Amino acid sequence: MDKKQKRRTIIFYKSYFEEFFVEQRDKVQAKIVWTFDLIEEIEKVPETYLKHLENTEGLYEIRVQQGSNIFRIFCFFDQGQLVVLANGFQKKTQKTPKGEIDKALKIKKEYESEK
Repeated sequence: MDKKQKRRTIIFYKSYFEEFFVEQRDKVQAKIVWTFDLIEEIEKVPETYLKHLENTEGLYEIRVQQGSNIFRIFCFFDQGQLVVLANGFQKKTQKTPKGEIDKALKIKKEYESEK
């Protein structure tokens, strides 16, 4: 069986995402990894898994659901193919907390200024 071709590569930027990831239960971590694999391999990723956030200059959220728990991981693209992970959080309300979006935008700016 041939290995699936990657269409994108997900990278961790500093430890922002990792700090969130290590706090999650095994089942949640497994679901996050499964979602990352999907995003790397599928040509057109459904919005259920990856959605552009309006009015955010290129910020996307990776959507992970494990049981009744919903998680969001902010990310952005670099050169179209590289998905750079910013912060993650567990979603407890309908609306995405503005503080989390601001944090992700700050991480994105930091990344772009260091490139």
